Amino acid sequence: MENRTNGWNFADIWEHQADRYPQSLAQSQGDRTFTWAEFDRRADGIALALINAGVAKQDKVAQYMTNCPEYVESMFGLFKAALIPINTNYRYTEDELVYIWDNSDAVAVIFHGSFTETCANVRSRVPRVKTWIWVDDATTPCPAWAIAYETAAACATARITAPWGRSGDDMYFLYTGGTTGIPKGVMWLQDDMVSSLDAASKNPLPAHVDWSALDARSTKPGPMNLPAAPLMHGTGAFNAMWNLVLAGSVTTMMGRSFDAAELLDTVQQHRVNSISIVGDAFAKPILRALNEHPNKWDITSLRVIISSGVMWSSETKAGLLEHNQRLIMIDSLGSSEAVGMASSTTTAEGKSDTAKFKLSPNTKVISEDGREVVAGSGERGRVALRGRTSIGYYKDPAKTAGTFIEIDGVRYTIPGDWAEVDADGTVRLLGRGSQCINTGGEKVYPEEVEEALKRHPSVADAAVVGVPDERFGEAITALVEARTGFGVDEGVLISHVRQTLAAYKSPKRILEVDTIGRAPNGKLDYKRLKSEALDRLGLL
Repeated sequence: MENRTNGWNFADIWEHQADRYPQSLAQSQGDRTFTWAEFDRRADGIALALINAGVAKQDKVAQYMTNCPEYVESMFGLFKAALIPINTNYRYTEDELVYIWDNSDAVAVIFHGSFTETCANVRSRVPRVKTWIWVDDATTPCPAWAIAYETAAACATARITAPWGRSGDDMYFLYTGGTTGIPKGVMWLQDDMVSSLDAASKNPLPAHVDWSALDARSTKPGPMNLPAAPLMHGTGAFNAMWNLVLAGSVTTMMGRSFDAAELLDTVQQHRVNSISIVGDAFAKPILRALNEHPNKWDITSLRVIISSGVMWSSETKAGLLEHNQRLIMIDSLGSSEAVGMASSTTTAEGKSDTAKFKLSPNTKVISEDGREVVAGSGERGRVALRGRTSIGYYKDPAKTAGTFIEIDGVRYTIPGDWAEVDADGTVRLLGRGSQCINTGGEKVYPEEVEEALKRHPSVADAAVVGVPDERFGEAITALVEARTGFGVDEGVLISHVRQTLAAYKSPKRILEVDTIGRAPNGKLDYKRLKSEALDRLGLL
């Protein structure tokens, strides 16, 4: 592997921007604001506190917080000290926390005060963790076994670099959610991540560090970004990190669960320019709030909405445009392992279809036997990205070998998204193969059926699973959450799906549920939902 001592490093970039724009806004939440100079110095404090606690180069530090300024600020501090952040899902059980902190070899945990009891309960089960840093969220006092975050943040009086220095080969880990299996730690070299996040730019940064090139990209303080998605997931984190590369700022909401009204209040209050969401799970409630209160919010500052991870329907995008004609809505096909595989952009001048994407130059759709799928053939394949991607899964060579595959001498990252290539070269996304339902020999991807169901006015949300069937092997079963004031009519919804999809793709049964129960990142827990369907149908 090439040693990139002259490669791009996030701490170096953010320090450079702090020197250029020390008094510009870097972060805000509610009434709290932090300039770039404050952001930089407080991150120095976190770096110094951990160095003084005895960390070593590329040690791992878990971030166990909801969205807040301390999340990105502590990430900055970790990068300064050449440490590796470990994103931690704050909904995890104690056993899941123990697994991820043990699997990642974490030596420190930065946690919100509301998680103090949970941390206390698992301390003895994670003996590698020697340092605990408590972030005050007005819930519990700092325990005796932890360091107060504000004490750490205030301990540096100068810029901090660890004795071992930094490089573009310093890593960033992103643990995937465990809804389809045990969480895996995706390993990124920071230089590769900068290149991947920058790949869609009209004037990409050079391969080696060139500060004049970066300065030319941001000749003034950059845009204000609001991560509506959790920072513990890639969609929220990647967009926030990149916005800071552009000398912008990051605004986080106060609430700990997504609330469309709070988002719109925050956009108006802080004059937010871009937000990151996870498909219709976020966009539909935003649109519903705007439709119900059309004159309540001024969202003219908002220019860009970026979504990744869950399908974002063309109907929702069209509805949002009615409230702001200047919007640029980007639907990005990517994953923890591969950023920017394909994209779809919608503006007032150009509309895009649901789940149809334009491939990036380094992306192909590869058949099961390793061939490139021919446009218009109707053949299905997996989306594959070559070039600057992640390097594998931490401590899991078997899963690494299954996802990072060499074809004709070229290394591809193939996370598992299935697609067809239309005659015009655009890609129609089908979904993840891990959730594919085989019914009567036909492959059906849940996302496609879910989208059809969600287009019906009575449906707030939907999930589709396969249950055992004596005749077909698996029968398509939908769990549907009705919109307020509506009921679920099984016959009507099945007929509705058949208007746009082949009959074999329509549900055999539809079960009404109070809530689909999406995770904070907008994704579905198919394992739990399938278990609920089996129980409701008496198949357990």
